[in-house]
Amino acid sequence: MATKKILILAANPSDTGRLRLMQEVRDIQEGLALSTRHHNFEVIEKWAVRPKDLQRAVLEHEPELVHFSGHGKGTQGILLENELGEAQAVSGEALSGLFSLCPSVKCVLLNACYSEVQAEAIGKYVDYVVGMNDAIGDQAALKFAVGFYDALGFNRNVPDAYRFGRVSIEMEGIAESDIPTLKIRPNIDEAEPSGEKDEPVAEDLTPNIAPAPLEEPEGKVGLGSHFYIKRASVEKDCYEAVLKPGALIRIKAPREMGKSSLMTRTLAYAESKGCRVVRLNFRAADRDILEDLDELLQWFCYSVTDELDLPDQLDTWAKNRLGLLRRCQRYFERYILAKISDTLVLGLDEVDQICKYPDVAIDFFSMLRVWHEASKDTQKWRKFHVVIAHTQDIDIPLEAKRSPFNVGTAIKLQEFNDTELHQLVNLHGVQLSSTQLQTLKTLLGGHPYLWRKALYRLAKDRITVAQLQEEAATDHGPYGTHLQQCLTDLQAVPQLAETFWDILQNGSVFAINTAELSKLTTQLNSLGLIRYEGDGVIPLCDLYRQYFQARLM
Repeated sequence: MATKKILILAANPSDTGRLRLMQEVRDIQEGLALSTRHHNFEVIEKWAVRPKDLQRAVLEHEPELVHFSGHGKGTQGILLENELGEAQAVSGEALSGLFSLCPSVKCVLLNACYSEVQAEAIGKYVDYVVGMNDAIGDQAALKFAVGFYDALGFNRNVPDAYRFGRVSIEMEGIAESDIPTLKIRPNIDEAEPSGEKDEPVAEDLTPNIAPAPLEEPEGKVGLGSHFYIKRASVEKDCYEAVLKPGALIRIKAPREMGKSSLMTRTLAYAESKGCRVVRLNFRAADRDILEDLDELLQWFCYSVTDELDLPDQLDTWAKNRLGLLRRCQRYFERYILAKISDTLVLGLDEVDQICKYPDVAIDFFSMLRVWHEASKDTQKWRKFHVVIAHTQDIDIPLEAKRSPFNVGTAIKLQEFNDTELHQLVNLHGVQLSSTQLQTLKTLLGGHPYLWRKALYRLAKDRITVAQLQEEAATDHGPYGTHLQQCLTDLQAVPQLAETFWDILQNGSVFAINTAELSKLTTQLNSLGLIRYEGDGVIPLCDLYRQYFQARLM
């Protein structure tokens, strides 16, 4: 077997942060040396690489795999060095042009932060390209590289090696395994055609990576799951925002769109950066707690104290003659923030539960706004960060200056786009034609939960798309429980059901022309049953149209 050349390029410009590049290269070589096929690889190293060094090295050595270790600057490019040893960005367009002239290169690994942009560009001409869709820590980058090359050394293909790299990050307990991203060139076994080509079918868009072990789609997608799909820059925005002093992040999306999964990853990222993390789900609070402000604030204080393994100081609560909100603030200042040296990131999930009790909600949310404002003036509150997840606009009489829902970083989750759907299809190992893919998009829209249920059923039970389509809008089908819950929610508010019926009967976009309709459509959107289209709304998907037209008559 011919020797495969691996060209390792490293750059750590003098005006950038120090990286452990030598250790990365050493560990890669050690892993290959211990493998069963070590004699099949030749590793070539180039250090302090300048743009011209990169071009010359590829021309001279004609490598099969090119590995870059260093810094990335997102859309600006990867950072090589100039003649003074300082950073010089090389764009994805420039890299794409270079690799289009290098047919020997079959795989490129860009082990640099925010390098997914360059990976997309290079992937037009190179079979396999790995980039990073976010900032990645030194340790995670190192573990990924070692796992990747260990797998190659034992005769695994690139997609498998990519998976081993991600698993290596997970095995170390680092919450960054979903940052490396693999791009596979469409029609990988075919020569790049010239001129126009026919529209690709779904198999071309979702290349043949070995599917992940199936998981029952229910609730949030766990940290170790391969089925979590990143959405454009959403995670990047959350990860950047959560570390800012006094951070407040608001994640809003309809039910089962991925709020809790995103919060889980945001909190895990904060924890990996040295923050103390507490997550509270308000569905875990009893009704008699939620309807009484005093009980709610005591539950709030005790829950955070307990999660941080700090001593309970609630025996001081009744002795404090201050108002309830001030008592809660002083408790946090004296018994929580004063006892920890690290930043505290508090995740508040399902806060909509409090809104069922408007008087309590007004005071609780006003308190969060006061604490956020305190972070601008007081050092101790600068290390108090909050991530809030909710399904709907908070419909309580809350003054703008007292609301936490008009400050901080707003994150609004949307349906999956075509790229994200293709990734999910690929992970389930389901082969779909263009027609089948379009059939499912019409039936399910881009709803993450509906798609995961469909693909799980197609992969596990090996049914056809036609069979799925036939049983989807029935009470005994894969969506029976979900649809019945939505029906119960609608029937609990007759005016809501009537409005949804009117939307279903409307042949085009349903106009929102009154304040009352605006309020009702907001509620329907929070249930995930409709989507906004211009100044009006339409049903989210045909599944909902079919099921509810037969039951709301």
